[in-house]
Amino acid sequence: MNSLLFEFTGWLGYLSRPVVLVQCLSAGALLAFFQLVVRPRLRQGGRRLALVGTVGLLLALRLNAALLEWLGQPAGLALYFMRMYAIWLFLAFLHEALVLRFPIRGVDRLFNQLVRPLYVLLVAGSLVNQLDSLEDVADIPLLPVFGDTITTGNLFLLLTIPYFLVAISAYPVSWLARLLQGLLHFSDGTREATTLVLRYLLIGVGVLWLMHRVGLNTNAIAAIAGGLSVGIGFGIKEVFSNFISGLWLLFEGSVRPGEILFIDGDPCEVRSLGLRAAVLWRDRDNAELVIPNQDFFTTTTVTYTGTDRLRRSQLDVSAAYRHDPAQVIPLLEEVARQSPRVLSQPPPKALLLSYGDSGIHYGLRYWIEDPMNNGSIKSEVSIAVWKRFAEEGIEMPFPQQVVHQA
Repeated sequence: MNSLLFEFTGWLGYLSRPVVLVQCLSAGALLAFFQLVVRPRLRQGGRRLALVGTVGLLLALRLNAALLEWLGQPAGLALYFMRMYAIWLFLAFLHEALVLRFPIRGVDRLFNQLVRPLYVLLVAGSLVNQLDSLEDVADIPLLPVFGDTITTGNLFLLLTIPYFLVAISAYPVSWLARLLQGLLHFSDGTREATTLVLRYLLIGVGVLWLMHRVGLNTNAIAAIAGGLSVGIGFGIKEVFSNFISGLWLLFEGSVRPGEILFIDGDPCEVRSLGLRAAVLWRDRDNAELVIPNQDFFTTTTVTYTGTDRLRRSQLDVSAAYRHDPAQVIPLLEEVARQSPRVLSQPPPKALLLSYGDSGIHYGLRYWIEDPMNNGSIKSEVSIAVWKRFAEEGIEMPFPQQVVHQA
């Protein structure tokens, strides 16, 4: 640790030199002027014009370095700032090019999770290399752990590699799962489950490699595992329980991405099954429900996609007593058969349910292909029944009360 503090002190001394301050201040002044004055005006002309305008800043940074060289001053840091900005500008143009061909949400996720963090690491590593030797800094010993010494480089790997394992693993395993789906012809739900299991395996192998890379011996790994087991027992048992529940659900196949579950009376589509919870989408209000995985083991869940996506729906309707049920029942079945989104097989079936106070209650049962469309299809059938009853002169009764004044 003392060696690292000594390195920091040396960097501060280097940065305080006049020739270094001139390079930093000149480049900083150009960046500040562009961000505060030029860029707001360029944005008024659109995003593309703003990107083109940034090329002017790149030229200004290059002229700044050339001016320092012409004056006989060192310009190494000025050129470094120019190169880093050139890379950032290239990434900005690459983002715009990808957006023209691919969905913007996917491109933004790729840049936010992977490209921009890698750029930050590039800037940090190259800056350290400008001030000192990156290899020498990485070999600075920090503290002993289980008989092994953790260096600055090992600590950096322990802090960054897990993030990139989680962020990057989604892309190769997704491509591999799609390849397996094409070869084995399994369903989309199975593909999503395979993707998640492969991702867990990749992250686990990556963590083991990282421990070996930083030099942790088997005793250290066993000690860490023992500490985790104690933590699981006292502090994070719910998280671990949800993780195991998620894996069990994947292998069991009852809750997979793409499945339709009935939650609190509403059909919801499973969007993803994560380490801790499942994310479900509710169509009626475009809401996402986050449900812990273990809840599916402790509560009864109704699914409409366990074997297929067919669902039987029912419309309740009443007709006045003066109408013969032998006339009403075939009429209801005919209306359902003529509805474009009602399946012909199994055929619609109308039933007399009960005799009410004001009329006879009927139930029209029919089958639909997608449970998520039940609400809109039921509305279509209800409107069709209303119009057909009006055409045939069939009355829909409503409760009436007669008040007698004594």
